[in-house]
Amino acid sequence: MRTGKGLRALAVVLAGPALLGGCDMVVMNPSGDVAQQQAKLVLASTGLMLLIIVPVIVLTVLFAWKYRASNTDAEYAPDWDHSTGLELVIWSAPLLIIIALGALTWISTHTLDPYRPLARLAEGRPLAKTDKPLEIQVVSLDWKWLFIYPEQGVATVNELVLPKDRQVRFRLTSSSVMNAFYVPAMAGMVYTMPGMETKLHAVLNRPGRFEGMSANYSGAGFSYMHFPVDSVDDAGFARWVSEAKTAGRTLNAATYMQLEKPSERVPAIRFATVEPRLFDRAVGMCIQPGLSCMQDTMAKDMQAGGGHGSAVNDTPDQRGSEAKGAILKTPEEKGSSPHRNAPRPPAPGTNDRGSAANRTMTSADPLPQPFAGRAPIARS
Repeated sequence: MRTGKGLRALAVVLAGPALLGGCDMVVMNPSGDVAQQQAKLVLASTGLMLLIIVPVIVLTVLFAWKYRASNTDAEYAPDWDHSTGLELVIWSAPLLIIIALGALTWISTHTLDPYRPLARLAEGRPLAKTDKPLEIQVVSLDWKWLFIYPEQGVATVNELVLPKDRQVRFRLTSSSVMNAFYVPAMAGMVYTMPGMETKLHAVLNRPGRFEGMSANYSGAGFSYMHFPVDSVDDAGFARWVSEAKTAGRTLNAATYMQLEKPSERVPAIRFATVEPRLFDRAVGMCIQPGLSCMQDTMAKDMQAGGGHGSAVNDTPDQRGSEAKGAILKTPEEKGSSPHRNAPRPPAPGTNDRGSAANRTMTSADPLPQPFAGRAPIARS
């Protein structure tokens, strides 16, 4: 019986690589040039690190075998303690690898900066400076994704369609909590944050359907924040835009506020028209009527303070009768108050053991005048 269980376990172990062989490791086999460069960076970094890891593992096994207790032919040198040549190898090899990794990281982080417009569509296909990128505005909602196409005047929820071999400039923000926009086949993940805008430049070079997701936990519905990403040719993209324009829905402030409410497993939704500047208002957190946008508030504060550190709550027309921040007040305006760390008189009690004066070692803080008549606060 035990032999049969062992054979079954061995068969499962041996079948594992064959089963995994059918998996598509999209991160290492992406469909976009940016993701392909990132995959090559992972391989290069891993190769450089293996230059140290593999020899160390091999030498560890070799030394353990050669200098085992039963091997009487191995050299025994209990007084050996130093080798200049060995020290040079031990320190120089890792140092050279760290220098190579540092140079590789420096170059790649600038080349693959998500804020930086693309210089090429693919290897050997430079991007002309006159080529206009497709702009898509992305808002992470609870728990779904909103995509706005300002040039086409349409919007979608949980559906992203991109033209193949065209640079896409994503402008991203969040409605409530921090999230992460991630399409592994296209590029690395970029965070979305409320009240802030992040950017990502990317391209898809192959047609097909890929998966997009949220890569940062954001609450109960996080697991369902997946969306399809379709890469189509120019004719297919134009056809999709025409179909979206027949959806009949309008994305305005009222619709956005409904979408903003938490919901899970939301199917794809299309909007034929989009209210102007809706994304900018989402970034400024002023979709709701009556709220002032952060961009306007900051602009007015800069004008009021001349751009030299004016505080937001020091603008009377923005904050009404709210008092100035304490950091902007003069010492005369601040006044004074009892200092909690000032020297205090000796605590009550004596050094005599058993004295009744030592039954309590708390002191009563003197109360300010407005609190006169209230019971003193015991302080240990």
